Amino acid sequence: MKRFAKAGLVLALTAAGFAHAATELVIATVNNGHMIEMQKLTPFFEKANPDIKLKWVTLEEGTLRQRVTTDIATKGGQFDVMTIGLYETPIWSKKGWLKPIATDAAYDVDDLLPAIRSGLSTDGKLYAAPFYGESSMLMYRKDLADKLGIKISDNPTWTEVRAFADKANDPKAGVYGMCLRGKPGWGDNMAFLTTLVNTNGGQWFDMKWKPQIDTKPWHDAVTFYVDMMKKDGPPGASANSFNENLALFNEGKCAAWVDATIAASFISDPKQSKVADKVAFAQAPTASTPKGANWLWSWNLAIPASSSKDEAAQKFIKWATSKDYINLVAKETGWASVPTGTRKSTYANPEFQKVAKFAEAEKKAIDTANLTDSTLPKSPYVGVQYAAIPEFQAIGVAVGQQMSAALSGKVTVDQALKISQTAAEREMKKGGYYK
Repeated sequence: MKRFAKAGLVLALTAAGFAHAATELVIATVNNGHMIEMQKLTPFFEKANPDIKLKWVTLEEGTLRQRVTTDIATKGGQFDVMTIGLYETPIWSKKGWLKPIATDAAYDVDDLLPAIRSGLSTDGKLYAAPFYGESSMLMYRKDLADKLGIKISDNPTWTEVRAFADKANDPKAGVYGMCLRGKPGWGDNMAFLTTLVNTNGGQWFDMKWKPQIDTKPWHDAVTFYVDMMKKDGPPGASANSFNENLALFNEGKCAAWVDATIAASFISDPKQSKVADKVAFAQAPTASTPKGANWLWSWNLAIPASSSKDEAAQKFIKWATSKDYINLVAKETGWASVPTGTRKSTYANPEFQKVAKFAEAEKKAIDTANLTDSTLPKSPYVGVQYAAIPEFQAIGVAVGQQMSAALSGKVTVDQALKISQTAAEREMKKGGYYK
């Protein structure tokens, strides 16, 4: 009898243990500053939700994209929450690979910046919640501009910015006139170069999906880029992307830099930047049209359809992308460190405005970017610095390699454009876009 009683007690205790077992959420994310900060704040979430434990898989951007794309396409179920971009969200939601984000009144979806919210919605439903958003803009050394007697307008042209870069370029003093991305990749050099092509009146594909790379706007944009970087850029520019240029700027080695608005908070932080008190901000430079001159991007949290932990995942995503989370970061590390580019309330906050001298320029850049109207000739795709079709990744990578080769002098601009056009045509024909 005692033996049965003992067995019953063990079963009861085991059942109680299962009843209280925490749900483990596996979260795939990118290894950048804002996401690292989110991991440090994990205890706040776990304390408020003792039945949920967070397990982080932190990866470099390229590796993250490969891992989450493979997992979601094969319904692998490795991750309960994924960090995905503005590029993937509309494609994956239409394929039925993502669960909609369940928002409530407290989350205040209307507080999300319209450009970002629109890019993450399909048929009026939000399929990923923005953790931080960005556009691109001009960041420059105001002290050098003042010294040279140059005034840069709030909406500069590339002619104006190039004149400043030429004059400020002083390699002997360790200052380069212009820092721009050169490292090959659809999200590396091609993010910047696509905006330069857009503002020169170009596009990736015409309305019949025919690639437009070997055309005058592309030739004008890439020739301008290569000439300027050879004259005013740092050595080895063809290997530089965001992080390398950020390090150069923070060391005082760049007079001007056009890149992600998210950089503004780093270069104006005296703990990270030697020139924090010498920087100024303007909109991304334009050429023949303002359309598509500045990009739009966001890193977002999404739930793969294969996850069986929907309730816990929804709770976590709402926490990490809420107004309360932004206030928590401000309380723990200061308003200068909060993730930006997602909520109107952040920009309206006087405490944020006080420390973020870039706030106005950043918000204007995000608000003016238009995912559905970013090229002068009409285009069939959604996206400013990318085309939201599955084939674009392969095309962007192939073209990025050619542009990097042109920058390093391994091929001419004409050769790079011809090879790129052929590669793009091959991919689009293979994808069945045209014969």
